[in-house]
Amino acid sequence: MNRVLTILLAALLAPAAIHAGNPFTGSWRGTLSAGQSTLTVVFNIGTGEDGGLTCTMDSPDQGVKGIRASASVTNSVFLEVALPELGVSYKGMLLSGTISGTFTQMGKNFPLTLTRNTEILRRPQNPEGPLPYTEEEILFKNDKAEATLAGTLTIPENATSGTPVVLMLTGSGLEDRNEEVFEHKPFLVIADYLARRGIATLRYDDRTFGKSTGGDVKNATTMDFLEDADAGTEYLRSTGRFGKIGVLGHSEGGNIAFMLGARGKAAFVISLAGVGVRGDEAFTAQANRVMKLQGADMKYTVATYRSTVLAQGNTWMNWFINYDPSEDIRACNCPVFAANGDKDIQVISSLNLAGIRENLPDNPANLIREYPSLNHLFQHCDTGNVTEYRKIEETFSPEVLEDIAEWIRSLE
Repeated sequence: MNRVLTILLAALLAPAAIHAGNPFTGSWRGTLSAGQSTLTVVFNIGTGEDGGLTCTMDSPDQGVKGIRASASVTNSVFLEVALPELGVSYKGMLLSGTISGTFTQMGKNFPLTLTRNTEILRRPQNPEGPLPYTEEEILFKNDKAEATLAGTLTIPENATSGTPVVLMLTGSGLEDRNEEVFEHKPFLVIADYLARRGIATLRYDDRTFGKSTGGDVKNATTMDFLEDADAGTEYLRSTGRFGKIGVLGHSEGGNIAFMLGARGKAAFVISLAGVGVRGDEAFTAQANRVMKLQGADMKYTVATYRSTVLAQGNTWMNWFINYDPSEDIRACNCPVFAANGDKDIQVISSLNLAGIRENLPDNPANLIREYPSLNHLFQHCDTGNVTEYRKIEETFSPEVLEDIAEWIRSLE
């Protein structure tokens, strides 16, 4: 559900007409406060090939980089950066190693103090070698879309032809095989955990992204990404190396997992934060939860949200707001594990898990679970706000990892 998140800030890149070695050179960090929300801003200032300065501004909480702007320094102490296209500017003064000033966007002013950036992000769940399993770089094709998908096949030690394998499906927006966001790599962490417990996985870069090539993206909908995923299941069958072939999807990938289950392409389905109600209802609830968290009084109705989305002319969104997953869920006769966190503000658990529970066929192997204090990425959190994702060291909840592995093993 990354497509509907509003990006406020961007990176700035521009030369400044001052000499190298000035006191502004380096990386500077500050925090914007607006109501109940905070946002980290980082300016990275260096020396360009022409002897002038380069300046990049990052919004690490939103993962935004690379938009050009103008930057200048006057009297050796005053820094000014401007991004007219977004109505953004910053003016600050350097004093005693600190830049104090004002960040302005669309006529609104926010105090912003910058200090030398010393932040080091820890991601303790990322696996480190030597690894007790093997990894193979593989390619498979969606011939209809003329897309070649590149991925990593992770195979446990002592794997046999009965070893279960899980195809992993990312959320919305182009993502790599690790579903990397803010230096978190949840699919890598899941693959590592499952391999250590005798379960193989295949994760792949989305079409046109990473090492994957070909396939339309501009006009693609979830149905197109379903075709890519289906090609992944066919590849796994063609190898003859594994037992049951299941699918694990996150967010949009959770719905594609249901689609594959409904079409008899998966022996089991794991839907992590998948949508359980019609798209426009799910997205309206998301928008209202985000605004409430930010202290806004405005509240969308489904009708007003639909009109806002349709005016943007986004092909993917226009398809998904009309998508009702209930038919696919009702047709999913294989075992299903559906999970969400109660602090997910992108796919509201109380709404969407209820939709899944209402439509899923009875099966003693099914497991539907809401986890306390977990956000959309299945991290333990305080509020569930997107701006927390980067700051949290945990990549993926250990209890959910354990439940996934034990549930798969219970199907043997």
